[in-house]
Amino acid sequence: MAKQLTGRSYRFDLGVLKVRFTFDSPTQGSFVVVHGAGLAPDGHAETVALNLREIREGVYLNSWTEASGATVTHLEDFGNGTLYSNVTVDGKLHHFTGTIEEA
Repeated sequence: MAKQLTGRSYRFDLGVLKVRFTFDSPTQGSFVVVHGAGLAPDGHAETVALNLREIREGVYLNSWTEASGATVTHLEDFGNGTLYSNVTVDGKLHHFTGTIEEA
């Protein structure tokens, strides 16, 4: 259940894009961009409203819209430590595959 994620922080490593993400509640998250890969400035921090849905135990579909208008959709598989991410910035869609590790 999404409540199990509340208060926990994770490193989302998508290769060129690296983010530290905290689940503040089942409906809110906050992040800091560690390495933005030109999509966001390094060090950028923001709190976002989440649309978080559990697909099955340990697997979530998570999406949000950032203040810049960028959209993010993740398939987060915590059991296998795998993250699939689609990010739209300035109308361009970027696909990433990476890892999740608790921080």
